[in-house]
Amino acid sequence: GQPLPLWPDLPVTGPGSLPRIVPYLLPGPPARACVLVFPGGGYGNHAPHECEPVARWLNGLGVSAVVVFYRVAPHRHPLPLRDAQRAIRLARAQAAEWQVDPRRVGVLGFSAGGHCAASAGTIFDPGNPNAADPVERQSSRPDAMVLCYAVLTFGEYRHTGSMHNLLGENPPGTLRHELSLENRVTAQTAPTFLWHTTGDAAAPVQNSLLFAEALAFHQVPFALHVFPGGRHGLGLAGGEAYFGAWTTCCAQWLEQIGFARKARQ
Repeated sequence: GQPLPLWPDLPVTGPGSLPRIVPYLLPGPPARACVLVFPGGGYGNHAPHECEPVARWLNGLGVSAVVVFYRVAPHRHPLPLRDAQRAIRLARAQAAEWQVDPRRVGVLGFSAGGHCAASAGTIFDPGNPNAADPVERQSSRPDAMVLCYAVLTFGEYRHTGSMHNLLGENPPGTLRHELSLENRVTAQTAPTFLWHTTGDAAAPVQNSLLFAEALAFHQVPFALHVFPGGRHGLGLAGGEAYFGAWTTCCAQWLEQIGFARKARQ
């Protein structure tokens, strides 16, 4: 895919300051589901193994994919969230051209990219019908979320580096609470697939557990897979069959919610 700027008029102010997307679109008809991929990197960079390989894996399931290079440090909140919301709106605005179904736009994020994706999945709006920019008229709510060893809380089980990169060195408690996303889940949150490893020393498994508990409380459908052992940042975990099983589970879940074609047995 060719990189496209997320915001047509944003000035470039230094390396990494131009948020962009790289689409990996499949031909229709019929219109495909589209999943936006948010690579991890502690809100400081974008991990390459969580970019194109993941988009290609989604393509293999019959799903169009778009990798989102959202803004990272020194850019701070709310800029990464705005980039995520913009990417979701853009997928809907471009639905006819991209041959994607605007009612099947999902997000998939790893680590801090999971925080960015889940921020968009819990902090969204229906769009501004009066906006001059047609993209801004679209809803920013994703229809599904896949959160992979995601940074989701800035409380006791936080990943401190991600928090500092997003919110600054000493963020006020109110801001930490607001962006501890287990506090933002409502009945309107999209169906969610979470996976984590118990050996994750960077983003402890409690990030996924707290979020799953909030989903359960609000009766949002979710799948939760926790693997014993394992390290942070496994990506597709292609070389490790045990952890790589998450991709099979996720493919079946995407099929179940009507995003992916029937998974090959």
